[in-house]
Amino acid sequence: MFKYIYRDMMSMVRFLPYGLAMGLLLATLFLGVTNGIRRRKGKAPMPKAPAAAFVIYLSLMIIITFLSRESGGSEGLDLELFSTWGINDRNNAFVIENVLLFVPYGFLAPAAFDRYRNFLRCLALGALTSLCIETMQLITGRGIFQIDDILTNTLGAVIGFGLYGVIMLLFGGKRRRRSCRDAS
Repeated sequence: MFKYIYRDMMSMVRFLPYGLAMGLLLATLFLGVTNGIRRRKGKAPMPKAPAAAFVIYLSLMIIITFLSRESGGSEGLDLELFSTWGINDRNNAFVIENVLLFVPYGFLAPAAFDRYRNFLRCLALGALTSLCIETMQLITGRGIFQIDDILTNTLGAVIGFGLYGVIMLLFGGKRRRRSCRDAS
């Protein structure tokens, strides 16, 4: 199973330059527009690094899940829950890959946007994003709409959110303590 995961990840490396280029362009546009609006409203600008990382990752995810596939290769609708796990090593690898794909998403969303530092909002964002990807794959014939994919992608976002929380507990608290010491 792990050989399939490794092979699939390595096959996506060739799309990295396209995803980075598209992501940098979209991040520049997003931050320019968003911070322009925030400036007109008298708000502080959005932190650039986390927002740019989120947009770049979203671009990579779109290329991996949508544009890297040929149209018509696999089409259909699979609404049977847990239909992909346990069939064979190949399908088990797909399940794990779907979880791994959304771990950075669940980590970067709360890092970039304050509103997604709420567990339920981050969970809903991950599920909605996965639903959109699956729907677009179904419409374009670039993948199978699978309920399992939505579930495993959402699980990945939850794991990413948990990692974000742990990192904030470990490193966020130190930053606050230092600033309290500096103030005295």
